[in-house]
Amino acid sequence: MARAGPAAVLAVVVLSCALGARADGSDHKYKEGDHVPLYANKVGPFHNPSETYRYYDLPFCAPEHPKDKKEALGEVLNGDRLVDAPYELDFKEDRNSKVLCTKVLSKEQVAKLRDAVAKDYYFQMYYDDLPLWGFLGKLNKDKDQGDAKYLLFKHIHFDIMYNDNRVIEINVQTDPNVAVDITEDKEVPIEFSYSVTWKKTDIPFEKRMDKYSKSSSMPQHLEIHWFSIINSCVTVLLLTGFLATILMRVLKNDFIKYSHEDESLEDQEETGWKYIHGDVFRFPKQKSVFAALIGSGTQLLALAIFIFLLALVGVFYPYNRGALFTALVVIYALTSGIAGYTATSFYLQLEGTNWVRNLILTGCLFCGPLFLTFCFLNTVAIAYSATAALPFGTIIVIILIWALVTSPLLVLGGIAGKNSNTEFQAPCRTTKYPREIPQLPWYRSTIPQMAMAGFLPFSAIYIELYYIFASIWGHKIYTIYSILFIVFIILIIVTAFVTVALTYFQLAVEDHEWWWSFIFHVEYNYKPVKMSACRSVLCGGSTGIFIFFYCIYYYHARSDMSGFMQTSFFFGYMTCVCYGFFLMLGTVGFRASLFFVRHIYRSIKCE
Repeated sequence: MARAGPAAVLAVVVLSCALGARADGSDHKYKEGDHVPLYANKVGPFHNPSETYRYYDLPFCAPEHPKDKKEALGEVLNGDRLVDAPYELDFKEDRNSKVLCTKVLSKEQVAKLRDAVAKDYYFQMYYDDLPLWGFLGKLNKDKDQGDAKYLLFKHIHFDIMYNDNRVIEINVQTDPNVAVDITEDKEVPIEFSYSVTWKKTDIPFEKRMDKYSKSSSMPQHLEIHWFSIINSCVTVLLLTGFLATILMRVLKNDFIKYSHEDESLEDQEETGWKYIHGDVFRFPKQKSVFAALIGSGTQLLALAIFIFLLALVGVFYPYNRGALFTALVVIYALTSGIAGYTATSFYLQLEGTNWVRNLILTGCLFCGPLFLTFCFLNTVAIAYSATAALPFGTIIVIILIWALVTSPLLVLGGIAGKNSNTEFQAPCRTTKYPREIPQLPWYRSTIPQMAMAGFLPFSAIYIELYYIFASIWGHKIYTIYSILFIVFIILIIVTAFVTVALTYFQLAVEDHEWWWSFIFHVEYNYKPVKMSACRSVLCGGSTGIFIFFYCIYYYHARSDMSGFMQTSFFFGYMTCVCYGFFLMLGTVGFRASLFFVRHIYRSIKCE
């Protein structure tokens, strides 16, 4: 019985996060006059999606005792802070200009609302789990005189559609003609009011969310998405054709050339990839970092695949609040065993000795930078009093998930990898002393190779990137997960093909350091230190660097984001995402190159 305690706690934590169950348990069925829940969520600048604040941070009408809605982990991570709204929208009951409250705004409150109107503040609410938005006011600028007039909307009209006993759709309208001028710094008396109109519709309850996904499925957008698919497919076909016609033909000639045993060694000119067979499988010097990188990249690849599977079965329907964040946290925790097993088994294949240190490094390689980024951004959010700041209880839940799920599974995976006793399969023996690498032209160095390797996979996904960014860092909705999954598969294929091709060209010029040949010098304590990294990993993961450059372009050219908080959140979290792509695609590139190198050296006789 003593062992059941931690296991039960672990199961409760994981299941509660995974299910994200609603506290109200509503079946969305109502009778005439029934109370339908309406929650106010947040307010914030329209162009800064991360900079959101609690609804009652602005001087709106509030109930006497507003209650916060109990939220799931993903909702809190998404910045949702739902609280009771003062409007009474009872089922099928029309209201005409009902006074919500009357109040006198102080000078400070007027200045606060004027600043909100100037920054295009919007509000978001949820009515029976249906999202609705509206703007707080309107800024009128006189082009001739250069004056600005700040208008605050004081009346809201709710247009609600129903089918039988269910709410199907809700829209919000604000009338600029019913607004109050808050341009001057003075006390302003204001009467807030609202009206409600109910209309019958034939739309079934099961399709009430289709309205929110239609924008991404419109014909003009679908044409662009399919153009992206065709562009990516053409890239794959060109690469496949290149490998099939050029690379395989060259390899065939190499196999014929190297298989002649009747030629004496004196008559053979020692050139080509065969003559470095004694060095090509020499293990890297930074074994622990290399194995941890492969383990973390494998985990992130598994995470991406599981997320796509959930998306394809319809888990992430529009405005399923926090479902994506919940899935990311839970699946990352559950796949940590993959990272532990992969890193430890590969580290021991490379004849590593300190597998415990390697396991700790694996657990920190991605989580470490992500945790430091979160600490900084959460501090910024706290300073701004934004809803992006996580409550202390949520931080405790995340720590418990890490302590009770992520870490134990990582250790279990490491122990399983240690006990696997898998040997590194090298078709050729490694010589005692490394062969000297000939002098190579500049374009065969690591940086130009990375640029070439990253450009082709990036060109296959850059069209789709805009829609993803507009969904994450804007207010557009992305629901075409099938197309996104196809683009993801194409990205993996292109990355593998490009890395294999560059690896062959590297071996053909007798450069045997294909997985750790990026060498540079730095100074540490005023002493030169030789550093190195993995060529195949860098070439495969260089697409992540291209995505980061696209982030810079998107921020400055395609968005209207501004301010320290929004800039910090955008570049902070996108840097972590690009780093994750680097690890994941770098692992794909290395695995493809390793498979290729083993194949070609098995096909010849190595002495």
